[in-house]
Amino acid sequence: MLSHLELITRLGMAALLGGAIGFERERLSWAAGLRTHMLVCVGSCLFMIVSAHGFMDVLEHEHVSLDPSRVAAQVVSGIGFLGAGSILLRGEIVRGLTTAASLWTVAAVGLATGGGLYVAAGSATVIILIILAGIKPLERWYFSSRQKREVMISAERGRLTLHVLEKEIGAATSRISTFIVQQQGDGSNLDDVLIAFSRMSENDFRILLDKLQRVPGVLKLDAKGPQERRGR
Repeated sequence: MLSHLELITRLGMAALLGGAIGFERERLSWAAGLRTHMLVCVGSCLFMIVSAHGFMDVLEHEHVSLDPSRVAAQVVSGIGFLGAGSILLRGEIVRGLTTAASLWTVAAVGLATGGGLYVAAGSATVIILIILAGIKPLERWYFSSRQKREVMISAERGRLTLHVLEKEIGAATSRISTFIVQQQGDGSNLDDVLIAFSRMSENDFRILLDKLQRVPGVLKLDAKGPQERRGR
């Protein structure tokens, strides 16, 4: 049986490791934050301790054998109700999947701590924090660069405005992140219009280019990316 000091050490370490992961979720104002992750980790740790060491007196009887992993195994599936509660549906966008995954993973950290696998629990905590806090900026940069679409338009002077675009392409105007109009030269009757769209797939961008091609006053399109130059 574990000593009292070892028991307290495992539970305390579980609280610290779970709190480290929960703090990252707390700063982003998710419902499952610091206290939730700490409770999940400490609870999992206690389940592991009970599963591995809580039935020693029963094992002293003849012809009695127990599987110490049975109680701990229920944590893996049982934590799902908390994960489901952290997932939200906002319109057509599902939010909270990462937090649900972090709850499930922090339960594993608690189990490892309860089993005395301190190195595994500590290493997993560091890796989880890197995934949650370190990779997110890289992921955001990668997808924003992949989904940003730009088009250079040559149009008749003064014909292409935001009001005209809103009328011609509708809701797609909400994705415009940059709109720059510049006269091609002194006395020129043409404008160079640079438009950048954010969070747009390639297929949506192709459809949008077809709409822009039909806007009155547009003479030529030059889309940046896989699109080829178009003339009218």
